Amino acid sequence: MAKLNNTQVFCRIVELGTFAAVAREMNLSAMMISKYMAQLEESLGVALLNRTTRQLSMTEAGRIYYHRSKQLLDDFSELEEYTSQLGLQVKGTLKISAPIDFGGLYMVPAIDAYQRGYPDVKILMTLHNSQVNLSEGSFDLSILVTDTLDLGVVARKIAQTRLCTYASPGYIAEYGEPQTIEELSSHRCLHYMDTPHRDYWVFNVGGEEIKIKANWHFASNNGRALCQAAALGMGITQAPELSVINYLEQGKLVEILPNFRIPSLKIYATYLQRRFLPAKLATFVDFLIKYFAENNRLMKIT
Repeated sequence: MAKLNNTQVFCRIVELGTFAAVAREMNLSAMMISKYMAQLEESLGVALLNRTTRQLSMTEAGRIYYHRSKQLLDDFSELEEYTSQLGLQVKGTLKISAPIDFGGLYMVPAIDAYQRGYPDVKILMTLHNSQVNLSEGSFDLSILVTDTLDLGVVARKIAQTRLCTYASPGYIAEYGEPQTIEELSSHRCLHYMDTPHRDYWVFNVGGEEIKIKANWHFASNNGRALCQAAALGMGITQAPELSVINYLEQGKLVEILPNFRIPSLKIYATYLQRRFLPAKLATFVDFLIKYFAENNRLMKIT
């Protein structure tokens, strides 16, 4: 057990960067953390860390030992959690990352419904539009609205939405309605930042996906801000239908260029492949799939 404890200390030193940070986290002295590291290196007969007055770095042996130990520690932790939940209530804290618009509009009601059935699961949801690296361990689950997926994660589809192009009736009355994507170059565009397509908008032309660089006059990483700008007549925007449904129902926005719409974007619940999937994660993902299947028509994200 001593070696397991020392290995855990070593992994946290690598992840936090300093002995002092690990000491604070574990409520121990830096001297004790140093003692654990010395015991581990002595038992292995090799140095795992290069120590200077300015920084710590792993030796080649340290890098190999860290990556293998991290996997074993994660497996052990998952096995412990999985076993402890057998025959017991599902409980724990589930850390979720979700896009701002989808998370704000649709995830809160889903979480409320889930916690009615699993009241002992606490959920910490962070909303942002940057794709997270699940292997860093900050999140258990990441919700993605995308047409591309990274390798190395489990991705389960929970819903889908159309990516369309919109303008307000007022904008169309003043500037006219483009009939082809080439005409967009002479229009004022409102661009959504931080997408996989970066500065480009995507369209379907004869079954082929075409990207064009938007002539944008206003850009933001917040879909709600862009929808509001489009409703005010500031320009044309391209957005998932789930983000603009209220504006469409109120007549503040209308879809343009419908014949160039690309296939629907999928909405995925993604998580790392694990040998033992924690019950809180398994039940939540299964619940999301069922919840959105039952509520897609009401929520108009099919």
